[in-house]
Amino acid sequence: MLEIYNRGNAFQLLLCCHPEFFRVHFVTQRPRNQGDPPVFLATLRARLDGKTLESVTMKHSDRVLVLNFGDHRLIAELMGKHSNLILIDDENRIVAAAKWVREAQSSRPILPNTIYLWPPVLASSKPDLRNFELPSVHSKFSKAGLPWSPGFSLKHGAYPVELADRYPSWVPKDSFSIACEQAYRERILSHEFESSQRGLISQLESAVLAREVAIQELCEAIETGGRAGLWQRHAELLMAYASNLPAGSARILLPDYDGAELEIKLNSEESGKENALRLFEKAKKAKGRLGVLNDQLVRLRGIKHDLDGYLLRALEAQTKQEIEVCLSEIKERRLLLTQVQGSAEGRQVKPFEGHRIRELVGPKNHRVLYGENAEANDYLTLRVAKSNDWWLHVRGHTSAHVLIPTSNKPELTPREVLEYAAKVAVQNSPQKHAGFVAVDFTLKKYVRRTKGSPKGTVIYTHEKTLHVEG
Repeated sequence: MLEIYNRGNAFQLLLCCHPEFFRVHFVTQRPRNQGDPPVFLATLRARLDGKTLESVTMKHSDRVLVLNFGDHRLIAELMGKHSNLILIDDENRIVAAAKWVREAQSSRPILPNTIYLWPPVLASSKPDLRNFELPSVHSKFSKAGLPWSPGFSLKHGAYPVELADRYPSWVPKDSFSIACEQAYRERILSHEFESSQRGLISQLESAVLAREVAIQELCEAIETGGRAGLWQRHAELLMAYASNLPAGSARILLPDYDGAELEIKLNSEESGKENALRLFEKAKKAKGRLGVLNDQLVRLRGIKHDLDGYLLRALEAQTKQEIEVCLSEIKERRLLLTQVQGSAEGRQVKPFEGHRIRELVGPKNHRVLYGENAEANDYLTLRVAKSNDWWLHVRGHTSAHVLIPTSNKPELTPREVLEYAAKVAVQNSPQKHAGFVAVDFTLKKYVRRTKGSPKGTVIYTHEKTLHVEG
């Protein structure tokens, strides 16, 4: 923005090299300063402040404007995505530019202290091409029989001549600059709204897809857990008939409790007792996970329902403010978390470098992470956890390391989230079938691994204890 004084009057001249909204025109409203100026603007202030604007010309009547300040020239190249603002000195050397262009980017680089070259399309010196003095633009229209009657259409932009017959939404203005200013203001507001709307819709669609995948996988896991009773019965029958089972069998028919024959699949390399113990353990694990899985399924279905509602709001929004309000609510509720337990989409977004770390959505949409083995526990605690994240572990026994990210605000974590995370720790430990289990929780900054200790082995201090029913 150049402030130009003429006979006591001040004019604000806007020069913009945005790849889509490139333009030069006078404006009636001066924008507020944006804090520390960029280097290009600081250079303009140092070199041009107080100088006289001697002339303004267009290069060969094309989209290159030259503002001559005597010992410096400010060149506005208004050429789509290649638009740029360049300051050169009286030796034609580049002093500053809004966008530097390296040699690898273009055959016409824009670099400090190099000779400025005109864009290739304007480098020709044909005799019928000349610099076009701006004061003659108005008279050119008059000579062509076109009255200077500026205005703009919301959809089609600003023009120096009246086009009301062509564009029904035509709005006449006192000057072409005012027409440009208002037309571009509307275009920019529309562009910002559409960009923010598309961005939010894309994020919501990704989040909804992640929940759908996770819900499907949770349903499959719950269905698997629902067969725990059948596996338990198979194990009991195998244990009862273990001594009579033929070796190396892949399946066997045994009488059920009601006398009907029941077919049971076997591992041919195991004995009858070993097959029974394996099925007992499989049934035990399935039963242990059902509670957590059902709780997670209810929570995820609720979150997906809310996300669907926000997606509808985003699709129906008419203003940028509606999008911003919608996004603010979503962020406050932490609904854009895309990684959830069992989600293939989530693993793609945050793979944790291949470690077996699972992520749950706890109460009030708080993230809860846990490791499935010693290596994953070690990575979660030492690489993923931040100093003020909550860290949980079953007291005095082996268990998963459980983490609650807090964004450096551990005091804001609700107790119900801590209790949920404690249950996760118990469910992923040998104590999951015990009565009341003690779970310690502390901040990660009080957890450390001693030198030479096995992976997943840590010591901690400043702990508090929760008691969870196994």
